[in-house]
Amino acid sequence: MPLSGRDFIRYSRHLLLVDMGEAGQEQLLQARVLIVGLGGLGCPVALYLAAAGVGHLSLCDGDSVELTNLQRQILYRDDDCGKAKVVCGREHLLALNPGLDIQAFQQQANDNLWANNDYDLVLDCTDNLEARHWLNRQCLQTQTPLVSAAAMGWQGQLVSFDFRQQQSPCLACAIPEGSPAPVANCANSGVVGSVLGTMGSLQATATIKALTGKPINHGRMQRYDGLRDQWSSFNIVVNPACAVCQGEKH
Repeated sequence: MPLSGRDFIRYSRHLLLVDMGEAGQEQLLQARVLIVGLGGLGCPVALYLAAAGVGHLSLCDGDSVELTNLQRQILYRDDDCGKAKVVCGREHLLALNPGLDIQAFQQQANDNLWANNDYDLVLDCTDNLEARHWLNRQCLQTQTPLVSAAAMGWQGQLVSFDFRQQQSPCLACAIPEGSPAPVANCANSGVVGSVLGTMGSLQATATIKALTGKPINHGRMQRYDGLRDQWSSFNIVVNPACAVCQGEKH
């Protein structure tokens, strides 16, 4: 669909970019993206993608807003407490950009998310390892790019997988399915809200790059230490014994 006159004004700062322009903005408006988890990561992701004009957003989260969420989950307001995250989240995103198509799935991630949808990219903004592995399998099977992040305390991490590539590692290459879940988590150990914002913003940036045809850091795990202002990274390589990505080939 061509951009409207209002679109030219709304997205003018994108249109000024030589490597974005009108064609890139049209790609964003046509894109279909699934955000799983509308917490500390999913909130900044959803806000930035809605503001950027990603035209079709699907939000998946089974939880309701609680007072403890408001320290870091910037999509919500005090009077949202007790409401379903995806319901009030959808309302706030449409208030920001009413031209979008936003679906709300008040549930945990399961197969019906893919029943009538063909996503261009999936964002893992969950807070548990089991859900991350489930999304890893789904995206691998459907050859859908996956952008995943996590944060706790002052630290965060980000990794992207472009499963359209033939030789692609997956999350299970680095963390095999069945690995014990970490004992520490945000609920029992805390997290700095702005660290989640940093990682969520990077997820949104990786998504915009991927949707407009730019390469992403495929299979590269990036780690951020907010307390020491340090970054580190390493490449995840294909594990020949991986039961997920290598098992799918046999």
